[in-house]
Parts: sequence; C-alpha cells; structure tokens
Amino acid sequence: MTHDPNSQRRGDFPRAELAASSGRPARLSDKVYGDIVERILQGEYDEGHRLPSEAKLAEMNQVSRPIVRQALSRLREDGLVRSQRGAGSYVMRLPDRAMLDFAPLDSLADMQRCFEFRAALEGESARAATQYASIAAIREIEKALQRLETCIQEGELGVDADFGFHLAVANATNNRFFTDTLLSLKTQINFGQNLARNLGLRRPGLHLPEVQEEHVRIFEAIRAGDAELACQRMREHIGNSRRRVFEG
Repeated sequence: MTHDPNSQRRGDFPRAELAASSGRPARLSDKVYGDIVERILQGEYDEGHRLPSEAKLAEMNQVSRPIVRQALSRLREDGLVRSQRGAGSYVMRLPDRAMLDFAPLDSLADMQRCFEFRAALEGESARAATQYASIAAIREIEKALQRLETCIQEGELGVDADFGFHLAVANATNNRFFTDTLLSLKTQINFGQNLARNLGLRRPGLHLPEVQEEHVRIFEAIRAGDAELACQRMREHIGNSRRRVFEG
C-alpha cells in the first residue's frame, strides 16, 4: 500500500494501524468501555439517559461486575458518565459520532491511559526544560510552535508538528530519558493526536486555535523559567486534550 502525502491534509485516519497500536489484546474492561461508548455514539443511550445496572451490563458483556465497575470508573474520568449512589450511572455528554469513522472503540481506553501517563511524564518534562534548556533548545521549541501555526493557517492536520512540539520540550530537558520515553510512545501519542485533530477539523475555528493557545502558554512559561507554571500548563493541556476527544 502506498502512502498518500495528502492524507494528513484531508484528515484520513489509519484505523487498521491504530487497532494494532497497543500490540496486545484489549482488556475486558476496555471492551466494556468501548461497548458503552459505542452505544452512546449510536444514540442507544442519550444524554441524561440512565445506563443499565452493573449487573445488566455484566450480563450483556459476559463479564463480572468488578470489570464493569472498572469501565464505568474510566468513563467517569473521561466525563462521559456520572454515577449517583443508589441511583445508577447517567450519560453526561454525547461525543461526536464522527469518532466512529476515525478510531477502533476498543482502543479508546488505552488511548486515555496514555493521556494519563503523558500528563505525569510531560508535566515533569516541561518543569525540567525551564531549568536546563539552552538558548538553542528554546529556539527549537519556538520553531516547533511556528510549524504548528503554519499547519493551522494552511488547513493541515499537523500531527507530526504537534508531536514535534512535545518532542522539542523533551529535548530541552537535556535528559535523554524524557526524549527516549516520548519516542517510545509515539504510535500511541499519534493515535490520540490524530483522533483529536481529525475531530477538531470539524470545528476549525474553535478546536485547533484553542490547542495552539495552550502550546503558546506552555512555551511562554518555559521561556520565562517558571518551572511550576510550565508543569501546570503542560498537565492542563494534556488533560484538556483527553477531554476534547469526547467533545460533541
């Protein structure tokens, strides 16, 4: 299969590659998670709708109730459902149905776990960058920021440029373990970036400029040498990226 150089501009999404990105079978709780998300996306569970009981969800998915609780816990973290003691779980928001065109649902839970790990890793990366970045490293982060701005202006998806910004921050730490860890996660990180940016192209005047403003704020904190602020802004950015995946 040949690579189409225009695929990022159009917003094409390599579903088969993403399905295999984790390199291992999906966990049972991930399958339950994906099943509930799909039912929400298909309109079976509408906004404000009460989900079936834990026992019923366990029966539907042929798993134990603790497995269902794990899936519901992650759905609460993602802001898709809320639970009320004695009253069950309810749908809080309806994600964009276009998600079904872009991502294998049983990969979404893994993607969200990757966001969690990135918030911890890259928050500390941004903190270290303020302390150890050379003038040249600061310039590389700024160049990466400019490449992202060009992508927005030209209507490109900008996944490579997005990863490049985060990699430039990791490089600025002068600690190869930040860089090596980020590179080892590139496939999983690109999964989340690709999905978020594809969905963002459906709202070009809102989503991508918002993401870019967060990048700018991270850069400004690093350039100013404010370690705590840089860490906070990076963690907020990645947390926002995780939530944006499910914005309807």
